[in-house]
Amino acid sequence: MIQVYTGEGKGKTTAALGLAIRALGAGFRVLIIQFMKKGDYSEIKALKNFKNLEIKQFGRDEFIDKKKIKKEDIKIAEKGLEYSLEKIKSKKYNLVILDEINVAINFDLIKIETLVQFLKKNSLSTEIVLTGREAHDKIIELADLVTVMKKDKHYFDKGTRARKGIEY
Repeated sequence: MIQVYTGEGKGKTTAALGLAIRALGAGFRVLIIQFMKKGDYSEIKALKNFKNLEIKQFGRDEFIDKKKIKKEDIKIAEKGLEYSLEKIKSKKYNLVILDEINVAINFDLIKIETLVQFLKKNSLSTEIVLTGREAHDKIIELADLVTVMKKDKHYFDKGTRARKGIEY
């Protein structure tokens, strides 16, 4: 199945990580590929302790502004997509999470057609989760499950910064 966690609300990556922990508890092999992220975030530190889990990041250390995309960002994201498709094709994993891939598509770092064609062509023996706000309509249509996180209120809007252990 293909699952999508999208929307403006908090909790997309957190929901995917919760599913990863559940899958690991069932003895599944899990791969988490993070787009547009690089760093030793708290969740990465915690998840490194699990067996049957691999995590790979494709991003730079700094925040990417949609208006200031660098060629390097596109190359890194394309490499991430290529890596993802290769790993899904290997059928080595029961669950593959493509964290923030929806944002990478929205920022035109990777081409939606490449991902959609791959997912349509390949009969999947792997559960795939795509996270990130503004999921493309083609992804929504293709998915078996779509959860939209709705923001009613967020402390970021009042200027609260990301907090260690809560947002990173």
